[in-house]
Amino acid sequence: MTGPTAPTPAPQGSADPAEHSHRSFPPSPSTTPPDDAVAAVRHCEAPAPGTPLGSHYVHCFGCGPQQTSGLQLDVRAGQGVDVTAEFVVKPVHQGGPGLAHGGILTTAMDETLGSLNWITHTASVTGRLETDFVRPVPVDSLLHIRAWSTGVHGRKLYCAAEGRIGGPEGPIAIRAAALFIQVKLEHFTTHGRPQDIKAALDDPDVFKRARAFEVNP
Repeated sequence: MTGPTAPTPAPQGSADPAEHSHRSFPPSPSTTPPDDAVAAVRHCEAPAPGTPLGSHYVHCFGCGPQQTSGLQLDVRAGQGVDVTAEFVVKPVHQGGPGLAHGGILTTAMDETLGSLNWITHTASVTGRLETDFVRPVPVDSLLHIRAWSTGVHGRKLYCAAEGRIGGPEGPIAIRAAALFIQVKLEHFTTHGRPQDIKAALDDPDVFKRARAFEVNP
């Protein structure tokens, strides 16, 4: 892979036998950067490492502070083209008795991966998301997620993530690989519900952030 910076490497895994048995998780061709992809570049105005990224929209199920039944992820900027997040699994998030619902865990990965937009200052949407569930995540667990870019090819942004329990270096519970597609802001204003679009655009902070991320694919 060519480019001005090298992709941020994934964190090292533990020696847990169960983790080794899932280590062969191969991203599909759809989420694997092509040979001529380039490395993503951290924007010069990206938030400093450790900075809380906040919510891109207060009603977002993944990060919105007004979504009491949502995930309310705490996402922070990483050192490179990467972010970290923490997600507390509440009783409302369970699927099987006492365990996090797989769809909820997938949503947490998707939201964290999407937060890479803050680092690259691009607007993009999920094109494909693949998940590998390594071990159960109990209710009341704190899931530590790290997401990083794996390459860029035109409008296509490739990325990956891992979620760990028991601490940032704990055993892996879930992995993800994803393809995001860069879009213009018209993608949201054209397809979103009108009253929600109006409310978002009436919020000066949301509007300012959105314009800062506007791209020309």
